[in-house]
Amino acid sequence: MTSTGDEREGAGRDGPWWWERRRGAVLDVGLGVVSAVECAFEGIPFAHEAGLPVGLGVLFGVLVGAVLVLRRRWPVAVVLVGIAVTPAAMGFLLGVVGLYTLAACEVPRRVTATLAAMSLAGTFAVTYLRTRGDVEGEGALVFVLSAFMAVALTVPPVLLGLYVGARRRLMESLQERADSLERELSLLADRAEERAEWARQEERTRIAREMHDVVAHRVSLMVVHAAALQAVAGKDPEKAVRNAVLVGDMGRQALTELREMLGVLRASEKPARVVAPVAVAAAPASVQVGEEGPSLAELEVLVGQSRAAGMSVEMVVQGERGVYPGEVEQTAYRVVQEALTNCHKHAPGARVVVRLAHREGEVAMQVENGPCEGEARGADLPSGGNGLVGMRERVLGLGGVFVSGPTDGGGFRVSAVLPFG
Repeated sequence: MTSTGDEREGAGRDGPWWWERRRGAVLDVGLGVVSAVECAFEGIPFAHEAGLPVGLGVLFGVLVGAVLVLRRRWPVAVVLVGIAVTPAAMGFLLGVVGLYTLAACEVPRRVTATLAAMSLAGTFAVTYLRTRGDVEGEGALVFVLSAFMAVALTVPPVLLGLYVGARRRLMESLQERADSLERELSLLADRAEERAEWARQEERTRIAREMHDVVAHRVSLMVVHAAALQAVAGKDPEKAVRNAVLVGDMGRQALTELREMLGVLRASEKPARVVAPVAVAAAPASVQVGEEGPSLAELEVLVGQSRAAGMSVEMVVQGERGVYPGEVEQTAYRVVQEALTNCHKHAPGARVVVRLAHREGEVAMQVENGPCEGEARGADLPSGGNGLVGMRERVLGLGGVFVSGPTDGGGFRVSAVLPFG
């Protein structure tokens, strides 16, 4: 686009001084040379009319015509020079190109309209005065001829300049929009990659938590029964056989649950490749797609397994069970399961109370163990320290409340409240 005087620095700038392009400089210099030659020839009759030496008139014409070289730098000045030399009947190319450049550049439209009107009036006046004595006939013909010449030399270059300037501004606006859209697409791609990475991390965390909950409880019970089996193998063979059967049952259940989980992971591999990263990231980490997890109805069986392992467990249920979403029942089951596993690990021989309360809009559970008996011998179960963290993540993921900590009596309490509906 034509400049109004401020030097602009473009990314592909290669022209000298105020020109952005080298070809623009060549074009303006060429137009300046042609205009200077034209004005030099027109300066000869001007010198005769003004009573000046011919050489001075030619020099004046060359200087006036050469002003066209500055049309991109100072278009207003070029038009003013063209208007000023209109009475001398010179600068035809200077006036036409100057008006076009003025209309195409970014000067205020009121300035363009004012200078165009001045040029129109000047051209009309000079043409009328010069043709009035040369054309015989009525003055109306001279008036019409002068008006036609003024309009022909002023309006077309102004209209063409306005069109070219508007088109250039439109192209620049479209280019800016395209660049902005490209930047936005790049930003969205980066965000999508971040969300995909976040989703992958969440999925890895979910799988690790589920593996811990499913396998740790069964294996802990197996270790407890194996320790009991070792203790009674020589004293009570019948009890040793029962413990061996329980260890086998626990192992088979652990393998069954592990196979089910691996089956779900394999089944979800193909859909996972076509799901958008944003959709994956929006799914709650606690929701197990395609998996029928444990429910609150299986808590009695879970407590019974701990009793079979020698733990003194009491279960208290309050309220009537309602219809809960699958993720609520599964999370409640896992919380009780992990709490009982921790009791096997850290409080062997302690009395444990499991409380389950069905309330309006929520279900609450609490697992509390008393102090560990001095004569009770543990099974030396390893602990990774992830049980409480996993329970908290599950409960908070559903918008619930999770509290855990030691009791005044020397035991430990785990409480959780899960909303539903």
